[in-house]
Amino acid sequence: MQPDQILKEIAQQVSECKRCQLHYSRKKAVPGEGPAQAEIMMIGEGPGFYENEQGRPFVGAAGKFLDELLEKCGIARKDVFITNVVKCRPPGNRDPQPEELEACNAYLERQIEAISPKVIVTLGRFSMAKFLPGVKISEVHGQSFWRNGRLIVPMFHPAAALHQPSLKASVERDFARLSEYVQAARQRMQAAEKPIAVEEKTGETPAKDQPTQLSLF
Repeated sequence: MQPDQILKEIAQQVSECKRCQLHYSRKKAVPGEGPAQAEIMMIGEGPGFYENEQGRPFVGAAGKFLDELLEKCGIARKDVFITNVVKCRPPGNRDPQPEELEACNAYLERQIEAISPKVIVTLGRFSMAKFLPGVKISEVHGQSFWRNGRLIVPMFHPAAALHQPSLKASVERDFARLSEYVQAARQRMQAAEKPIAVEEKTGETPAKDQPTQLSLF
């Protein structure tokens, strides 16, 4: 099955899902949207009021701010796959509960596998915790880490900057480096695809994937 077909299948399953209590209060499930060949995947926390109404991710105030951030760094939203760790709106926009995160995890894993993005940007602490458990977002936002062959970049959720204006400058600085991270991921993956050539040139075996922070400088 092709990636776009897999994503459509996941979206259909999400729309009918009853794995957790969130299905009782949803209007529309929000599986996510974007191209199956996206280099960048952004994972937020959960749908809000407007997302629940429209069935699309990041269409409220936080979504408009996200669009602005992407535009400033020269990346079109249509080229990014955007989703959340939970696909239905938690009542009152409360935090996702552990059982809700677990219920949606298989959908998210299949989306990641189908898209195979070079860079995953986590928006908020709940999506960050999936890849970087036990760390504080205030200490690692805007940095990058290799996990299972993908570059993970934790960032504050755009909504956090709207609620706490003091975070806005940090969010803008972090997003300003996104193109750099995409380029770094491309280069590393291209090098990994040519291990023999690298060995012949340097006489060294290419470094294997390690769950360590990436330095661009």
